[in-house]
Amino acid sequence: MRTEAEGHGPVRYGPPLPDPGLPVLPELSAVLAGAAGRAHAEPPGGSPALLDAASGYWARRGLPGERDQAVAAPGAALLLLALTAALGGGDVLLPRPCPAWWAPQVRLLGRSVYHVPTPAECGGVPDPFALMETVRRIRAEGGAPRLLVLSVADDPTATVPPPEVLHEAVEAAADEGLHIVSDETWRDTLHRPHDTVLVSPAEMAPDRVTALSDLSGAFLPPGWPAAVARFPAGAQGSALRAGTLDVLTALGACVAAPVGAAASYALGEPDEVTDRLVRATRLHARVAATARHTVVAAGALARPPGAGRHLYVDLGPLRPALAARGVGDSQDLEDFLGERLAMPAPGGHRFGDELGALRVRLSTGPLLGSTRQERLAALSAPDATQLPYVERALSTLGEAFGDLRAAADRR
Repeated sequence: MRTEAEGHGPVRYGPPLPDPGLPVLPELSAVLAGAAGRAHAEPPGGSPALLDAASGYWARRGLPGERDQAVAAPGAALLLLALTAALGGGDVLLPRPCPAWWAPQVRLLGRSVYHVPTPAECGGVPDPFALMETVRRIRAEGGAPRLLVLSVADDPTATVPPPEVLHEAVEAAADEGLHIVSDETWRDTLHRPHDTVLVSPAEMAPDRVTALSDLSGAFLPPGWPAAVARFPAGAQGSALRAGTLDVLTALGACVAAPVGAAASYALGEPDEVTDRLVRATRLHARVAATARHTVVAAGALARPPGAGRHLYVDLGPLRPALAARGVGDSQDLEDFLGERLAMPAPGGHRFGDELGALRVRLSTGPLLGSTRQERLAALSAPDATQLPYVERALSTLGEAFGDLRAAADRR
C-alpha cells in the first residue's frame, strides 16, 4: 500500500487483472511441467506452435488469419507497449475508465493520453461524438491523434458494449484515421453468453484493427504471463507487426518456453480447458451478481456485470457518510475499503477516472474462499453463494456498505 510521502496511488501499486481465485487446472500444470526441461528460449513474437494456436483461436471467433498475422508476448502490457511504439508517434485516446495497465505503457513512450467519456449504457468504448470532438480538439492544439484503444468486454466496468454502440465508435475512429487496438481479454468470460452479442471491431474495420488478448483473462493463471495479438492482413498490418516484433526483440520480451507450451495447449481449447472456463465463468457471474445486489441495496451504484470476474461500484450517493470517515477521494476509498474488506478495492483513479469520483473495482476471486479445497468446492457447487465461507465474505461486503447506508440515513 502507499504511504503519505508517496502521494496518491503510484503506478507500481496499480492493480493487476482481477484474480481468478481458483487453483491452476491440473492439465495445464502438467503441460507446463512437461516443458520445464526445454533449454531453448521461445523466439521473440512466439514459436510457430504458439502462433498457429493463436491463429486457430481467432479463426474460431470469426477472425481468420495466417501465422504471420499473429504475435505473442509475455503479457499484454508489453505487447501494447511494443505495438504503440511501432506505430511511430502520435497521441493515444482511451475510454474513461479503462484498464489500469493501458495508460502507463503509452506514457512510458512519452506519448500524450487523452481520455474520452463512455456512453451511459456501457464502458469499454468512447462515446462516438465525444471521440470526434476530442480528436478535433487535439488537432486544433497541434497534436496528432493516432491510436484508439478500446475493449469489447470491459475492465473495470465488466460491461459488454452493444454492437451498435461499438460500431458507431469504430466508424468514428476510422473516419478520423485512427488505428484501433481491441482489447479482447475478457471476451470468453461472458456471464450470459447466449443472451449477449459480442462482435470484434476487427470484423467491422478489418484493415484498421489489431485484436489483443491477455491469456490470464480466460486461460492461464496470472503468474504465467502470455498475451497474443492478431494484426490486420495486408501491407500496413504486416509493417505494424514487423515493427512490433522489432520492439519486442529489443526488449528481450520473449514468452518463457514452458508458458508458451501451456498457452499453445490452452488456445487449442481442449475439453478440460473449455469445461473449466465455463464453470469458472458461471461461478464468477453468480458471485458478481450477488455482490452487485448487495452494494446496490446499500445505496451505491453499479451496472450489472456482463463479463469477467469483477464489478465497478460508484459510492457517490454515500459521499456524506464516507466524508465523515475521512474519505474524500478514490484513493481514500481504496484504503478504507481495502482495510475494511481485507481484499483489494482499487480506486477509480487507477482506471483513468477522476480522483474525486468515489468509484472502486471489486473482484470476485477473493470471495471464493481462502484454501484450495474451498475454492474447488465453490467451483463445483450448484450455488456457491450458499457456501458458508462465500456467504460470510458476501456478508462482510454487505456490512461494510450497509454501515455506510445507515450512516447516510441518519444524516
